[in-house]
Amino acid sequence: MARTSRRREAAKLMAKPSVKAESSLDKLKCKEDDRISKLPNDILVNILDRLNFRDVTRTSVLSRRWSQLPANLSRLKISARDFLSPQASIPDDELDEKLLRINALLRINAVNAANAAVVKATESTLAHRDPGGCTIRLLSTTFYLRGDTPISVGHTVGNAMATLKVEKAEFTVLTQQKGRQCSIDEMVKFGTRFVSFFNECHNAFAGLTRLYLENLRFRESNFVSNILVTCKQLNYLGFFNCDTEDWITLQVEHAQLSELSIVDCRFDMVELTWVPKLTWLAFLLWLYHAELPLSLGYVPLLRVLRLSNAAHSFHKNVKLSMFLHETSVRDLTLGFKCEKVWVQPECLTRRQAYVFQQLRILNLVKIPEGYDLTWTMFFLEAAPSLEELYMMVWDHPCEMKMDQEISENKGVEWESPTSNFKHHCLAKFILVGFQAKDYMVAHVRRVLKAAVNLQDVYLYDSLACAKCHKKVENARTSDAVVRGMCPGVNLPIKFPCTNEDQRSVQKRMPRGIGSLAKIHFVTSKEMRAEHRRRMGVMGANWMLSRLGQRI
Repeated sequence: MARTSRRREAAKLMAKPSVKAESSLDKLKCKEDDRISKLPNDILVNILDRLNFRDVTRTSVLSRRWSQLPANLSRLKISARDFLSPQASIPDDELDEKLLRINALLRINAVNAANAAVVKATESTLAHRDPGGCTIRLLSTTFYLRGDTPISVGHTVGNAMATLKVEKAEFTVLTQQKGRQCSIDEMVKFGTRFVSFFNECHNAFAGLTRLYLENLRFRESNFVSNILVTCKQLNYLGFFNCDTEDWITLQVEHAQLSELSIVDCRFDMVELTWVPKLTWLAFLLWLYHAELPLSLGYVPLLRVLRLSNAAHSFHKNVKLSMFLHETSVRDLTLGFKCEKVWVQPECLTRRQAYVFQQLRILNLVKIPEGYDLTWTMFFLEAAPSLEELYMMVWDHPCEMKMDQEISENKGVEWESPTSNFKHHCLAKFILVGFQAKDYMVAHVRRVLKAAVNLQDVYLYDSLACAKCHKKVENARTSDAVVRGMCPGVNLPIKFPCTNEDQRSVQKRMPRGIGSLAKIHFVTSKEMRAEHRRRMGVMGANWMLSRLGQRI
């Protein structure tokens, strides 16, 4: 009997800790789950400011307190992209032809739903703001040019500017189509819609600090000028694939504009007549003009310049000393799209060389592969203060225009007028697409010989081409077919991967030079973040990041 009672007591003692332990764990878990809610409101608002708005709206269902936090956000970035359903992002080239029509309907429905979400989020959030409350540091809305959404958003934002404290306001106007997939008729339709939107919402446009537009053709030749006149507060203005029915000379005069992006647009000429605060300029793709249709007038603060073109045989080379006259560019990117080199190397006079005196960083992107690189030494001789030189050699037919006249003569010739030239400021030289071919090894040797204070040379193999790999995945065919698609896919390249190969290349470079620079052989997968930002993003990715993600 005593033994039985002892067993019962032991059983109770054994059972109690497990119950207590479970209860304690549950309590601890509840406390951990709720710990974030115990933070002060200003910290929670700071956290929400870093989320996209769709995630912010999801937090509002947690409690009454959380539902009131969005009204105190200082940064409101409401984007239709965040509300798109997954079906809207399926690429057409991954679908069977029978599914293309269904996919198009899915995209339209997804875009309409995303637009409706933007309108609802914008109206509800701004309606709950206290007019005497905290300042909205940034009010950014991204939406598609469909239905009544633009005008609804425009009126809401315009009212907010009139009744609330708003520092910066941004419109990103999308059209669903991608660049050249947009027909002329569609561009005209989108242009007409935008004009109606603009005329209905003058108050909102008058207060905008940033505006991005794409795929628009305007019937009125002076409408682009009207945008500049009305949007007096703009700091950034971006055009992608825009034009007017009658090609015009666009004269840009704006007191506040600091960043301007004109990509694949068809204006007879763009004249930056008077833009005193402009610091950043991108002018990409003048495919229909023999000469660069850009004139730099009064832009005394211009520091960063991006120029890129897929030049054909009829395109004339640009003399940068004349184009950059009276500017002080410090960061210059020139893109060639694997096509003809459209820069004319020059033997500069002292007066001409003055335009390169301030240049610190130079990017030469997608230089056509297989052509002599001696012409790039022109920049070292012209820019004595150059500190960083980036070069990407690229040859992918998927991104090239097959022009027989160009393919036979893409390079340019140049011979230095100065023997034994020395450069004293260059510290970093980055070459992407390096192969152990004579012309590339010889060029690295030239840079090593000229740049007496060079510290690091980074030699990367070719970057992976996303388009080519997608074709390969879809083709699932033999190497021979893959080679026909793009010679850069699945082919043995002459990048020195092994230690033995690298030592062999190094012996060919600094022989008789005495350079102390350290040479790094690195695969593109291991590319340093700062180099990837400089080189890997130029082109489509760079363009989208600057025009879209910077939005």
